[in-house]
Parts: sequence; structure tokens; C-alpha cells
Amino acid sequence: MKKPEEEASLLEDYVSDSVDHRGSPAAKSSTGGWRSAWFIIGVEVAERFAYFGIACNLINYLTGPLGQSTAAAAVNVNTWSGTASMLPILGAFVADAYLGRYRTILAASLIYILGLGLLTLSASLILTGESEQRVNVSAKPSVSVNILFFCSLYLVAIGQGGHKPCVQAFGADQFDSGDPKEVISRGSFFNWWFLSLSAGISLSIIVVAYVQDNVSWAYGFGIPCLFMVMALVMFLLGRKSYRYPKGNREESSNAFARIGRVFFVAFKNRKLSLAGSGLGQGLLEDGPSEKHSGRLEFLAKAMIAREDGAEPCSGRDVEDAKALVRLIPIWITSVVSTIPYAQFMTFFTKQGVTVDRRILPGLEIPAASLLSFIGVSILISVPFYEHVFLPLARMITKKPFGITMLQRIGVGMVLSSFNMVLAALVETKRLNIAREHGLVDKPDVTVPMSIWWFAPQYLLLGMIDVFSLVGTQEFFYDQVPTELRSIGLSLSLSAMGLSSFLSGLLITVIDWATGRNGGENWFNTNLNRAHVDYFYLLLAAFTAIAFIAFLFISKLYVYRRVDQ
Repeated sequence: MKKPEEEASLLEDYVSDSVDHRGSPAAKSSTGGWRSAWFIIGVEVAERFAYFGIACNLINYLTGPLGQSTAAAAVNVNTWSGTASMLPILGAFVADAYLGRYRTILAASLIYILGLGLLTLSASLILTGESEQRVNVSAKPSVSVNILFFCSLYLVAIGQGGHKPCVQAFGADQFDSGDPKEVISRGSFFNWWFLSLSAGISLSIIVVAYVQDNVSWAYGFGIPCLFMVMALVMFLLGRKSYRYPKGNREESSNAFARIGRVFFVAFKNRKLSLAGSGLGQGLLEDGPSEKHSGRLEFLAKAMIAREDGAEPCSGRDVEDAKALVRLIPIWITSVVSTIPYAQFMTFFTKQGVTVDRRILPGLEIPAASLLSFIGVSILISVPFYEHVFLPLARMITKKPFGITMLQRIGVGMVLSSFNMVLAALVETKRLNIAREHGLVDKPDVTVPMSIWWFAPQYLLLGMIDVFSLVGTQEFFYDQVPTELRSIGLSLSLSAMGLSSFLSGLLITVIDWATGRNGGENWFNTNLNRAHVDYFYLLLAAFTAIAFIAFLFISKLYVYRRVDQ
């Protein structure tokens, strides 16, 4: 008979809520941890290479081979980017409620590869003229080629929607939330995850953008397709080392039904009183005590037993529902504060096209290549954050994590607002130089201003990512129930998606308002007559307002405890 000490030691060698690829309890010695995480990080690096190989230069493809105006192309890019960032909610729902993360990643990868393959085909048709024989070379592509292009583009968005939330959540699942050492490693995972994928993004922007601008758009879309195939192969290679959360394999526990029932029962019990019910306190810590008479009293009513004999909801279910409700205000402020983020693949790139892009005599870089500075900034910022900023923060705050997740997000918001002011100043200088040299009505002539003037705003974007974007992902992953962590990550991604839609809406409204009656259109196709600088200042103001609201909300926020 085993001694209690031996049984305890045996339990410590296995992860309680995960299984291995055979369905047996996951042993810490042979599954999970960094050995599995690096496979998954490699998959994400290849996927990000593929995604940004399409996204980074998309506006130039729309205004070039497809012949769209700058404003229309910017709206199309924002709409596609927003859709790609909103679809992870659907992908996460499918993963958490039905397929599980592993199978969802496999299915999404196949859709992704199909979309990229068709995208390459559409670019080839435009180049070879196989869609139709066009005598006029300047004519726009046929309707059928446009349909093929946009259908394949949105197939990529669908594939990314299933891939993005599940891969990152699956990577974080490789660390045991019940092991203090692995919890700290999981925090580092989010930082090193972002650093690694930034290297893939930077490589994609430098290589793919150059191929697209100087060799062929067909090759420029085909290379990302090849990398997505490599991502799928790499993911399959790590199959035997992964930890698979039990929740993904158990259909008997549906978190959506469990938490959704809280709202339904609370509504049915809305006329009942909590007085004398004897209900205990919730599973909350690290924040002000929230009594049932507080802001979410109506949800606590789901625990009241009814006379008809219906089973009341458990305290855990109610606390999980409260945790989701408390995320909504944070999510809303995140949406507003990330609207500026939508600009780096649209107007930032178009501005770069107008200036002197020579970095060496005879060597001119594509405007989209400046996006690589975001990756360079992240490659510098993550080690700085891990090895300099966090140790100093721990010394000052006496907390193991240095700063809270909400404080990290708040720093990113401040940097985002400042960056928009900086971008506006740089654009004002570009416009002044264009006027001084008489180039206002000569949009095809290069403005004698070095492209290096735009580098600081790209470098700041990388710092914003390290604070705001990574902080938001870790926050939403940590603050939702274990079974809904794919949904948690998709919420952070959907904030960026909705901000892209809002950016597109703002552009459409401002384009109409400023361009009517012969006024000065802020988004004139001739950027030397446009006023993108005004738009940047407007976004800076929006972000500042969102930050003020965020400060108020974060002071009232109550962190949830790790699932028990």
C-alpha cells in the first residue's frame, strides 16, 4: 500500500486538468512546458509570416493592380483586418464548445492554406491575363477576378479566425496553472511568444514586401502559402509532447450553457430578494470585496432556490458570469484605444510611398518595409521588459509580477496617444516640405524628405504592443474561466477587429464630410493635398479619453481567482 507522501508525490508529477495524446494523465516529465511551447511558438511565427505577408502591403495591391482609390482601399483593408480580428470569437466558440483547440487549429490551417492558394491564383490571373484578354493594359481587372480575390482574402480571414485564438491558448495550456513555477513561466510565455512572432513578422515584411514590389505579386502571395504549409507540418510534429486540456475532450461540461444559465435563472428570479438567503461571498481576491448587494446583485439571484424545485446555480457559476460581465467595460476602452493601431498598414504605408526611400545609394526600400521596425522594437522591448523593467517594478511594488495586467495595459494606452501626436507632427512636416518645393499638385514626384522620419512612430508601435497588446491578451486569458480561455484571447483580438471597423467608419464619414462642396478632403488621393495629420490628432484625443475612462474602470475592477 502506497504511503500518503508517495501518493502526493505522484500527483505532483501529473497535471490534474490535462491529458497526453493518448488520453492518459499528462506527465510533467514528458509533456508540456517549454518543450511543447516552442513547437507552438514556431507554428505562430510561420502563421504570422503568412498573415503579414498579405496584410503589410495589401493597400498597395488594392491601389495598384486592382485600381482602387486611397480612401476605398483603406476602408477595404480596415474591413478585412477587422473581420479577421472579429472571427476569432467564432473560432474560439467552436473550439471551446465543440472541437477542442487542437482539432480547430488543424481545420483552420487547411482553410488558411486554401485561401492563400486561391489568392496566389488570383494574382497570377491578373498578371497573365488568363481571366480575359485586355487590350488596354491600364484597365481594371475583371469582376470575376475581383470576386476570386476577395473570396480568397476572406478565406484567409476565416482560417486566421480559427487559428489565432486557439494556438496562443493552446500554448498557454502547456503550463500548469496549479504549479507556481509554471504560472510564472506562463507569464514569460506571453512575452517570448510575442517576441518570436515579431521576428517572423519582420522577416515577412522585409522579404515578402520586396518580392511583391520588385518581382511579382503572385510570388509575393505564394511565399506566405508555403509558410502556412510549414506551420501545419510543424504543429503536427509536436503532437506527442502536447498537453490537451480535459475540457476540450469532455462534452458533458459546456461552459457556455453553464454560464448562460446564470443570466437566465437570474432573470427568472429578478423579483426575489436575497435577504435572508444565507448566500456566501464570491471567489474574489486582489480587489475590493464585492458583496451581493453590490453592482452585480442581480446575478447572485441565480443561486436562490425556487419553489418549483428547479436547481439553483452554483457559486462558481455565478462568479464566472460576474467575471465575464466585469470584462465588458475594459473591452470597450480597449476597442477605442486600439483604433490608432489600424493606421500602420494603411496611411503610414501610403505616406512612406511619397518620400525618399533610399537607405543607400541605388537601394530603395518598399514603404511597407518600415513595418519591420515594429518587430525590431519588440525584439528590443521584450528582453528589456523581462530583464530590466520587471525586476525594477518588483523592487518598487514588492509584488511577484511587478505591475498588474491593467497597469501594463494603461501604459500602452498612454504611449498610443503620444504616438498619434508624433505621427501628426511628422505628417505636418511632410506637407510643409511638399509646399516649400511646389509639389502639392505633383503626387508622383518624390517629396525630398527621408523615410527615416517615420521610423520613431513604428518603433513606438512595438513598445505599445509589448505593453498594451500583450497585456490585454494575458489579461483576457487569465480573467475568464479555464474552459473559455480561447474565448478570452478572442476577446482581446476582437477589440482590435472592432477598432478596425470603427477606423473604416471614421474614414468613410470624414471623407464624405470634408470632401463635399469642394472642401479640403482629409483623405485626398493626392496625399500632398490631404490632411491625415488632422485625423491622427483626432485619434490621439479619442485614445486619451479612453485612457481616462480606463483609469476609472480599472480602480473598480475586481480580479478573479484562478479556477479551483
